[in-house]
Amino acid sequence: MSATIEALHPAHGVPPSGPRPDETARLEDFGGIEIADLDLSQPLTEAQRDRLLRTFRSHPVLVFRDQALTKDQQYAFTLNFGEIEGAHVNRLIDAKNYTPVHTVSNLDSDGNPSEILRERGNYYWHSDKSYHAVPSLMTMLHAVELPPKGGETQFANTAKAYAALPAEARGELEGLRANHSWEASRIQCGGRPATPEQIAERPPVDHPLVRIHPDTGAKALYLGNHASHIVGWPVADGQALLRRMIQHVQQPEFVYTHRWRQGDLVLWDNRCSVHRALPHEAMGVHRRVLHRTVVKGSVPY
Repeated sequence: MSATIEALHPAHGVPPSGPRPDETARLEDFGGIEIADLDLSQPLTEAQRDRLLRTFRSHPVLVFRDQALTKDQQYAFTLNFGEIEGAHVNRLIDAKNYTPVHTVSNLDSDGNPSEILRERGNYYWHSDKSYHAVPSLMTMLHAVELPPKGGETQFANTAKAYAALPAEARGELEGLRANHSWEASRIQCGGRPATPEQIAERPPVDHPLVRIHPDTGAKALYLGNHASHIVGWPVADGQALLRRMIQHVQQPEFVYTHRWRQGDLVLWDNRCSVHRALPHEAMGVHRRVLHRTVVKGSVPY
């Protein structure tokens, strides 16, 4: 391990939770975009769909305000981006009658707000389903019910973060592969250990630490809480490198914090970003309910 990688941002903390006052400008600085002229409850025209897909290819986060979608309408809109994933290991919400448009919330089994975190991994930087051999391409959240304060979602642009590394460090990362696993993710976030059935359902996989975006050719760091170690390295050394890279990508210049408004629909590219949820105040009092869809991606290279 070289001194160049060893010295990279050894002690950077968590970035500020709030964006600067001009949130739209901050989103654009990050590389995202707000789209204001589409009613997503209606079918897109061919021209609208083509424009949307072009925009998505060049922006890791898209924000749509003031949307009111049923689950069926969200499902139909999501299909514009590809095949919808229809299963999630250990999905607790909607588990008895799983639908591809599932609910993410702080509600307990009786439908009441709860401070007990049943899925801790959402609060750690991650790329969705990176523990799959074929990980997720895109994730979409639609805000249905929101608390009065808090509950933001943070995004980090891992393509910008990779490009900002010194050339020597970028060269040292080339060719490295990280092991990603559901079990390691559970352990790293302090959740309940995975069951043997869950481990068998989602066995560990490895992916390039630096992946190439299949649409743009841009390189991005591919990491997060699901990544446990570097293949072929001593485990402790690999874990230390992954920690330093996460510290690097969470610097404020690479991060956008989305302050949710009622009706927001936000979608993001898992191939060139990581994200995490922030807790909201009085989680046992205020409801936070979002509808989520995920699009299947391709094998990272």
